[in-house]
Amino acid sequence: MIQRLTKAKAVYLCYEPVDFRKNINGLAAIVQGSFGKNPFDGELFVFCNKHKNVIKVLKWDMDGFTLYHKRRERGRFCWPVFKEVEGTINISKNDLNRLLDGLVMEQFSPHKNYTMI
Repeated sequence: MIQRLTKAKAVYLCYEPVDFRKNINGLAAIVQGSFGKNPFDGELFVFCNKHKNVIKVLKWDMDGFTLYHKRRERGRFCWPVFKEVEGTINISKNDLNRLLDGLVMEQFSPHKNYTMI
């Protein structure tokens, strides 16, 4: 399962807490409606509850959705705080692994991309 998570095209983190009574269909609807993304593209969508002790990761896996669910028994996930960001932010697979391991992510906000002249 985890190996399939690392094969995703991209990882998107939802910065606002989500009502975790939502199942796969509810989370896929958020991805499509609120984020304007296609949930069938094979990308990972990461959600957190308001207490920051549960994470859900949604991914389309060839013939159906996969939902990874992780709950911390003690403490909270080090969920980043974003400024002036709406919807989702693209993070690296390394940052996702750090987040799932309970570590602090290295980068909290997007940076400018520079082009070589």
